Amino acid sequence: MASHIVGYPRMGPKRELKFALESFWDKKSSAEDLQKVAADLRSAIWKQMADAGIKYIPSNTFSYYDQVLDATSMLGAVPPRYGWNGGEIGFDTYFSMARGNASVPAMEMTKWFDTNYHFIVPELGPDVNFSYASHKAVDEYKEAKSLGVDTVPVLVGPVSYLLLSKPAKGVEKTFSLLSLLPKILPIYKEVISELKAAGASWIQFDEPTLVLDLDSHQLQAFTSAYADLESALSGLNVLIETYFADLTTKAYKTLVGLKGVTAYGLDLVRGTQTIDLVKAGFPEGKYLFAGVVDGRNIWANDLASSLSTLQQLEAIVGKDKLVASTSCSLLHTAVDLVNETKLDDEIKSWLAFAAQKVVEVNALAKALAGQKDEAFFAANAAAQASRKSSPRVTNEAVQKAAAALKGSDHRRATNVSARLDAQQKKLNLPVLPTTTIGSFPQTLELRRVRREFKANKISEEDYVKAIKEEIKKVVDLQEELDIDVLVHGEPERNDMVEYFGEQLSGFAFTVNGWVQSYGSRCVKPPIIYGDVSRPKPMTVFWSSTAQSMTQRPMKGMLTGPVTILNWSFVRNDQPRFETCYQIALAIKDEVEDLEKAGINVIQIDEAALREGLPLRKSEHAFYLKWAVHSFRITNCGVQDTTQIHTHMCYSNFNDIIHSIIDMDADVITIENSRSDEKLLSVFREGVKYGAGIGPGVYDIHSPRIPSTEEIADRIDKMLAVLETNILWVNPDCGLKTRKYAEVKPALNNMVAAAKLLRTQLASAK
Repeated sequence: MASHIVGYPRMGPKRELKFALESFWDKKSSAEDLQKVAADLRSAIWKQMADAGIKYIPSNTFSYYDQVLDATSMLGAVPPRYGWNGGEIGFDTYFSMARGNASVPAMEMTKWFDTNYHFIVPELGPDVNFSYASHKAVDEYKEAKSLGVDTVPVLVGPVSYLLLSKPAKGVEKTFSLLSLLPKILPIYKEVISELKAAGASWIQFDEPTLVLDLDSHQLQAFTSAYADLESALSGLNVLIETYFADLTTKAYKTLVGLKGVTAYGLDLVRGTQTIDLVKAGFPEGKYLFAGVVDGRNIWANDLASSLSTLQQLEAIVGKDKLVASTSCSLLHTAVDLVNETKLDDEIKSWLAFAAQKVVEVNALAKALAGQKDEAFFAANAAAQASRKSSPRVTNEAVQKAAAALKGSDHRRATNVSARLDAQQKKLNLPVLPTTTIGSFPQTLELRRVRREFKANKISEEDYVKAIKEEIKKVVDLQEELDIDVLVHGEPERNDMVEYFGEQLSGFAFTVNGWVQSYGSRCVKPPIIYGDVSRPKPMTVFWSSTAQSMTQRPMKGMLTGPVTILNWSFVRNDQPRFETCYQIALAIKDEVEDLEKAGINVIQIDEAALREGLPLRKSEHAFYLKWAVHSFRITNCGVQDTTQIHTHMCYSNFNDIIHSIIDMDADVITIENSRSDEKLLSVFREGVKYGAGIGPGVYDIHSPRIPSTEEIADRIDKMLAVLETNILWVNPDCGLKTRKYAEVKPALNNMVAAAKLLRTQLASAK
């Protein structure tokens, strides 16, 4: 039996690619330097998989930004504003699309399905002139081959590419993106032809949109596309890879009926019902790439259980047609457990990062082939038993408190309109109040201070002094800019989830467990291994310190329970909602302590609430019910005069706007600027929103500085659909990834735009 890996993390075990990208963007290193780091990482990844015995090793899963942008480059689908004039797409055009440049904004970025990974959304229309403009897939296949590794080149499938795209600006929203299939398939044929000429024997098309709720027209597009590609693919073994959820019966029938396809990759971890479809019928002579090793979490595989699943499948598809695989790309896990020097041995025995998952996949393949490593399986069984019986996993008091939540919906006693009146009397804010989302730039000096304090190289006294000085600098800057509601800048935090997890029980932390979020941005998700509680206050000292430095309102800054859950590696031994309720109770304690300490504005970020939405509509209502309930639990006990804010990041919110209203926050700040102000269309369509709302007025993920006029124009568009008395003015997101040279002028222009609009509104009365 053979083994296969869907994809692998790109950043490197110590984030080598991140630092190389940022050095290149800052013009401190050359394109050649960046390419050398990338080549070294690719070589190490291929060698690692080959040494582990993996038969089907992927290539072209490496990316300088994201795989969808790579597909856009391959197809030459560059929006005209980037001034590309044809030829092979280079770094200038590629990174301008991803990040924007001094003169034009970046393309929209959104979440990759229900993960914390992001992709750049293609902008398409009837006038796009597609051309073969990036030979990356072929170049990387040849590169691996020159190193003695025969790989499976991976392409984003043509139908998923179009379904993940959006109509470009000026193109009718009703434009059928799938109508572009005949225009992009010739490019795919060119790539396939070159891969065949280079010696490829397998090719993998990632078609993850097959797990979505697709109509018959969309499913027919898959049938048409692969029928069109059939002759071009002749002579190649073709794998169609799906992941992240179950396939519907119709989608499964479409998949196994595709022309010219040799193999089907199925996620059997999140797709818990898919195995029933296989049992009901699998095409004879085809390969099943069985995704039994979880590509999205860090728990060691239950090898005995997975082997049993594979044995069941072997009886259906045949011994030589079954391939052990990961459920999806390992991009969503940390790289290598070997680099973790601070995790205790017990917890470490429960875990498997990407490198360990490669070994697990091969161990399962060998076991099914009659070469079972008894010692490896025995150690795995012992670790599984240890995790189930460990006393550190269970806290009866926490379980009892969470169970007691049933029967109440935890709403604040007064409606939002009355609360806003009470808050305005206390806060006395102007029309169109300005604020920021929380974090300010994380300077090298600030990072050094935190790093040295963690390493015990400076005293706690020196650390507190340095952080207080940074807070004072941020407070003074905001007062100088005349921002109305201030933040302390979060200098004590490296990451908005990690910071809280470090102070909650039931969490473990890694040293190098980095996972790519987008571009060079990496996060280090905490590991929730047990019941969650808050031993002591987490933010009260810093928020109180910041409030003592100003007469203006200072926001207390918290991360909400759903975001902590969705941005962590979550225990898989109880339902996610049970863990979320436990976190909600811990945050509730913190909210009430902040209020007691005199903090009148408290922001509870739920940046990731939308991203956790299940991919199937039939599962939406249940998720939204417990997710929104968890948020309300955190603040149901505060006074009317305490203003509760929340913040949401890049996503499509239009389909969950009623759940957002049901969160019952006093003010919500929400991404808007990078997605062509899609959010505003909800209000144009008549949705009434009575709470405060701050759709982002500029994109913080780009170094570009928007002008006062540009921001004022955005605010004007918002005022056309939102009441003046509920509109807030703020950036899209936190400012930690930006430099002060970008932040100061951008915020200055934002405040100037708000004042300009206030003057216009006053004179119009």
